[in-house]
Formats: sequence, structure tokens, C-alpha cells
Amino acid sequence: MENQNNVTEFVFMGLWGNRQLELLFLVLFLLCYLAVLMGNFIILLTITCSHLIEQPMYYFLCHLSLMDLCYTSTVVPRLIRDLGAARKNISYNNCMTQLFTAHMLGGVEIFILVSMALDRYVAIVKPLHYMVIMNRRRCNMLIFVAWGAGFWHSVSLLLVVLSLPFCGPNQIDHYVCDVKPLLKLVCKDIHVVNILVIANSGMVAVVIFLVLVASYIVILCNLRTHSSLGRRKALSTCSSHIMVVVLFFVPCIYIYVLPAGSENKDKEISVFYTVIAPMLNPLIYTLRNMEMKIAMGKVWSKMASLGLTHVKF
Repeated sequence: MENQNNVTEFVFMGLWGNRQLELLFLVLFLLCYLAVLMGNFIILLTITCSHLIEQPMYYFLCHLSLMDLCYTSTVVPRLIRDLGAARKNISYNNCMTQLFTAHMLGGVEIFILVSMALDRYVAIVKPLHYMVIMNRRRCNMLIFVAWGAGFWHSVSLLLVVLSLPFCGPNQIDHYVCDVKPLLKLVCKDIHVVNILVIANSGMVAVVIFLVLVASYIVILCNLRTHSSLGRRKALSTCSSHIMVVVLFFVPCIYIYVLPAGSENKDKEISVFYTVIAPMLNPLIYTLRNMEMKIAMGKVWSKMASLGLTHVKF
């Protein structure tokens, strides 16, 4: 029997049914999105226009900020538009595009976080070989692998969803096209599909999170051999990484480990990694990092002096 697909568009139910509440959150999410754009743009500009781009840690941080910008831009602008709209509809093709793009960028971000953990591990556990191991060629290769892994994860998920029949109900109990709310609309048994999705997203997130936690435990154990100054600096850097990892992974694990159809707070929890984490990441990496503060001051003072020079002419 061939899969039927009678649905040409989906309708988002959104975060809340209350119109006044939605208008209030429209303003709030707009401010959050502007903060994401400004914060991550400042990090990108500071790193690319300073000597920090030569250091592997900041090279990966630059790519992480770019992913935060891109990932948030696939979700939040439509969310803001829908909060102000009477009808929150999206075509089938646009829904599949959003699903693919969001999961690909999210997958890339996960493997960039893995690369950042590897960088800190080598810097602290094998400091004498750090520049040899984490050379620019290897850093580029890690970014390439991150894009490859993200693409593979997203394509496999998209192919599963495209093979499913949507025969009637088209109301998505979410604010974004994601695999779990879409599975609730499928008009066939999804037991096997649930297992595939949990394996592709949930279990992968759990395994990577556990590997990251183990790597940071090893790093913290190795800090005992460092000087007090080196220990403080490494702890400051690692604590920033750990906060970002927890902010991103814990909500992802909560959402994707549970099967579709289970009663949980998916759409509310997902706000943490679609809006809150990308907004807080620039603050976490700048407020706790003296090198970033110094570089930021130099870059902006240089830009200000260039601006004054142009004004004079």
C-alpha cells in the first residue's frame, strides 16, 4: 500500500493559546533575537579582527557563534511572525526545509562543542604537544567533520519523515517543524519510527554528552598538577564550556530521548536551545574571559579611531 500524503500545509498551535500573552512574548522574543544577533556578531567580529583567530579555542568559538546565529535565524524569525499572526501556517515543503536546516545546524553545533572539549583536553593534558596536535589543518578537519556529521544526521532524519504518510490532521502542537510533533500527525503505526528517531537524536545526544562530561572530569583531575594561576585560568575556561554544554544538551536529551506521543513540555523546553542558549553563550564566553575582553576593547577602539579618521576627512 502506497503512502498517502494529503497535507499541503501545517498549522502551528504555538506556545500559548492566549492572544495577549503571545503579543507580550512577541516583544520579549524580538528583544532576545536582537541580543543573539548582537552578542554573536560581536564575538565573530572580535575574534576575526584580532590575533585570537590564530588560537584553536577561539577559532572553534567563532564557528560556534556562527552556528548560533544561523540556527536561531531558522526558528526565531518565524516564531516572532507567528506570535503576531492570527493563522500560524507553513507549507509542507517549507516545513521539511526548516526541519532539515534546524537539525543540520544543531548537529554541526554539537560536534563543534565536541571539538572545543578536545581542544581543552589537549591543552591541559598534553600542553607540550598542543600546537602540534591542534594545528590549523586539524582544526579545519574537525570543522569539516562537524558539517559532515550534521548533514548525515539531518538527511537521515528528513528521509524518515518524507517516507511517512500525513493523511488528515495538520495542526502541529509546537512553534517549529520538528520530528516529534510531526510524528503525532502520521496516519500509521510509528513504533519503529520512534525507535529510529530516538537512536538518531536522543541516544546520540546522550552518548556525546556523557563523553563530554567524562572529558571534563579528566581535565579537572589533570589540573591538580598545574600552578594555581594556570589552574584558575583553565577552570574559568572549562566552566564556561561546561555551562554551554549543559544549556544545550540537557534540554535536547529531555526532548529526544522520550518517544513521540508521550505527554511532556517539549515546546516549552525547546526554547532553551533555540533562544536562551544562543543568547547566553556570548555572555558566558566574554564575561568570564579576560583575553576576549582585552581583544574586544582593542578591536572596538581601533574601529572607533578609524571612524573618527573618516569623519575628519
